[in-house]
Amino acid sequence: MTAAPPRAAPIALYIDADACPVKEEAYKVGWRHAVRMLVVANAPIAVPAHPLVERVLVPAGPDAADDFIAAHVSRGDVVVTADIPLAARCVKAGADVIAPTGKPFTTDSIGMALATRNLMDDLRSAGAVTGGPRPFSARDRSAFLSALDLAVVRLKRAGFATGG
Repeated sequence: MTAAPPRAAPIALYIDADACPVKEEAYKVGWRHAVRMLVVANAPIAVPAHPLVERVLVPAGPDAADDFIAAHVSRGDVVVTADIPLAARCVKAGADVIAPTGKPFTTDSIGMALATRNLMDDLRSAGAVTGGPRPFSARDRSAFLSALDLAVVRLKRAGFATGG
C-alpha cells in the first residue's frame, strides 16, 4: 500500500452529533489515537473539555450540520453519522463514513443504502407503515467501537497523521 499524499491537516473525526448514540465511544477512540474530533450540532451540546474535542455549533436549519460536515471533510477524515444522504456526500468527498451501528458506508454500498432510504421515505409518505429501524443495542455499540478504531488505524497506516 502506498502512502497517502501529504495534506496540511491531520485526521479529523466529524461527529454528526444530533441524536448520535455513540459520542462517548467516539471520544474514547479519538483520545486513544490523538485524533481531532469535531462535534457538529445545530443546538448547544455538552462536550468534554479536552484539547482534541471541538464543539461546532451551526445555525438552526434542516441540513446545516450536514452542510458543514460535507463542506469540510476529505480523504483522511472519518465521519460518524446515521444520515444516509450526508454519508453519501462524505463518501463522495473521500472520507471514511461509519454509522453508529458500526456499518461502514463505502463507494460500493452507499448507492444501495441511499436507494433503500429513498424507497422507505416514499413508502412512509404514501402512508405505509414501515416499522422504523430496530432498537440500538450493545452489539451495535461494540461494532461501532471496532469499526471506528479500524478506520483510524487504516488511515494512520496509509500515512495520514494524527493531531497529537
